[in-house]
This record gives sequence, structure tokens and C-alpha cells, in this order.
Amino acid sequence: MEKLNKGLKIIQELAAATSWPAAVIPMEADSDGTHGFWPEGFSSGAVAAGIKYSSRKDLMLLSADAPCSAAALFTTNLCCAAPVMLSRKHLEQSASSIRAIVSNSGNANAATGAQGMDDALAMAEAAARELAIKPEEVLVASTGVIGQLLPMEKVLGGIVSLPSSMQRNSVIDTAQAIMTTDTFPKFFTLEVSLSKGNVRLSGLAKGSGMICPNMATMLAFITTDAAMTPSLLHEALQRANRSSFNAITVDGDTSTNDMVSILASGTGPEIASDSPDYTLFCEALEALMIFLAKLIVIDGEGATKLVEINVVGASDHKDAELAARTIAQSSLVKTAIHGEDANWGRIIAAAGRSGARFNQDELELHFNDFIVLKPGLIADFSEESAAEIMAKNSYAITLRLGSGPGCARIWTCDLSKEYVDINGSYRS
Repeated sequence: MEKLNKGLKIIQELAAATSWPAAVIPMEADSDGTHGFWPEGFSSGAVAAGIKYSSRKDLMLLSADAPCSAAALFTTNLCCAAPVMLSRKHLEQSASSIRAIVSNSGNANAATGAQGMDDALAMAEAAARELAIKPEEVLVASTGVIGQLLPMEKVLGGIVSLPSSMQRNSVIDTAQAIMTTDTFPKFFTLEVSLSKGNVRLSGLAKGSGMICPNMATMLAFITTDAAMTPSLLHEALQRANRSSFNAITVDGDTSTNDMVSILASGTGPEIASDSPDYTLFCEALEALMIFLAKLIVIDGEGATKLVEINVVGASDHKDAELAARTIAQSSLVKTAIHGEDANWGRIIAAAGRSGARFNQDELELHFNDFIVLKPGLIADFSEESAAEIMAKNSYAITLRLGSGPGCARIWTCDLSKEYVDINGSYRS
């Protein structure tokens, strides 16, 4: 309960500190998140099936009253899990009629061969039976240990209990059911004001370790009552993903199971591709996904700091991203962040090996608004003032490479001894 309360406080504080787009209205569910979270027509539930733990919720179901337009993005890892392959197939078959998402934690169902595919399909079929829908209308997701078969007797028994859990479960229960090493559930809901009325966007996510740009060990499930075609929904999701889940890193590892999906029920205003409403919707979706992505980095395994890495003045955006990603993933930079040591040499060294083009004599480095390095490699700053900034829970590091138009932003965290402890005994 202490970790949950701490997590809910983090969500509230981040929401209060976020600069939301003008058309966005951040929402709050009731005290336990039972009502007022999902758009009308959606519901969720969770149970403890005993997949890895005896009493912790580890199986969830998100369902829609009617067929939804759907879109999803998946891991770029070639060693992708069975549920990833199955969900891709189901989207190809039924992108305009998805009705549910079933997901488990404690076992990734990855590197499990033909049996893993059979088990993923069995999860979809079991959920479909309970909801009286078609198996291809169900998306499947899993997260947890790689290379182990799912305990299907427990999984299928848990799925039978999921529909009844929707009457009493809160979104907190649902979000907790997909947690692995996460310390708190991650969720948020907002509304965006459009020309024909408001549209709700609600999402939950999980992620703590094996987090790297190009998706991570993360799952995110988003719903909306907007009326949109699957192709337009996919376009909006891709746009928002670039600056959110593809712009975070905890440890530089890309998972086998990553998935971010969005279901649109169509009960709200219709959104056309050439309308101002589409622009507003995309801004709201991006804001929600950035919010959830930041929660993942804040909860990074062993993390104590959220740091925004900005690279500006690059020759182009590609060079800026190369430098930003390399800095954000550098173990030496991340340990310096943890130690609150303004070791600027590690930052420029990371940029120098990134492949980005620049002249080192033009480099300029800031911690927030405090100048650490001036052009000409002049570092006559106050170590004490820099340490004060680095002692904060959240701050920005900005590296200017030159005077070009390229820029990029990635969120990272520090690397602590606790990260080693967590991952040294992950399977135990």
C-alpha cells in the first residue's frame, strides 16, 4: 500500500507539473479509480491467476461493448514473443472490429516456439468465449520471464473469472495486473475539446526495465470514444509514439514483447484526417503517451532521477537523435547522474562516439539553465551550483552541437546499484 500511495502521488505531481496542450483537460478518476476512467462503453478487470505469484493480480481483460477501430505498434526485436505475432495477425484480420485485450504478467511467452503460439491463441479463444465474440477480435499481450511456457491451466482458469471481476475492479487493479518489476501502476485519462464535443482518451502502461528507444519492455493500452478509421488511428499512434515511448530509455535493452495499442469505440465525435480536430486529437494522444512514458522512466529499475536529454543545433534531426540517444544510454553518464557528479566529459564523449557530426569547439552544455560548458571547451562553472541541480529528482541536460536546425529529446534515468540487484535475481 505504501508503494501504491507513493505511485499515485507521483502521478498527481507529474500531472500538475505538465504543460498540457490548450485543448486538453486532464481528468481524475475517483479515489480508487473504479469509475470515471475509461470512455463510455469500455470496462476492465483483473484477477490473480497464480502465474508467478500466489496472490498478486497477474491477468487482466479490457473489453468494449461494440467493435472498435484499432491500431497497435510492436517491438522491433526480431526475437518477438508469441502474443506479438498473434496480435499482429488479428489486427490484419480485424482492425475495424477489435473487441478486447487480454494480458498477463509473470511470463513473457517469448522464445516458446509452436507451443507458445498455441498458448497465445488459447488465451484469445478463452477470452472470446467469455465475451461471446470471435478470437480474432481479441488482442493478446504478455510480459515477464522469457523462455518459459505459460502455466495454461492457471491462465485459462483466470480468464474464466475475468468478466465478473469487471464489476468490482478498479483501473488500479487492471494496471497492477501487467506490472513486473514496476513499483506502482501507471495510468491517466484526459479529454480533448473538439469542434463537435469532447473526446476521452484513457490509457494505462507498464514498464520499468529492459526499456530502450524503439519500444521497450512496456505495454500500453489506450482507449478513446472518438470515431476514426483504423488507418487514421494508426497514423496518429505512430506520430505520438515517436516522441513518447520511442523517446525513453532505462537500460538500452529492447524487449521481445513491447506493444502499444489504441481502441476507438466511435461513440463520440467523428474525426477526419483533414480536419483541425485531427490535429487536436494527435496533440492530446501525444501528451497522454508522453505522460505514461515519463512514468515508466521515473519507475525505472533502481532509478531515483528523471532526466531530459536535449540535443539542439545539430546538422539535422537524425544527428541530434544519434547524440541524444547515445548520451541517454551511456552507463557512464547515467552513473554520473546517480552520483550527482557534473562530469561533463562523459556527456561530450558519448556525443562524440554517437555518429553525429559536429565541431567540438562549438559545443555548449547546460544543466537546466546553468551553463556547464561554453564554446571553445571552456568549463569555468561552479561545481556546487551544478551539484544543486543534479540533486533534484528531475532536470534537463541540453547539449548544443552547433547552429544547425536539428534537435531531439529523450528521457532517461540514473543507473544505481539497485538496478544490478533487481536484474541479478530477476527469475528468482
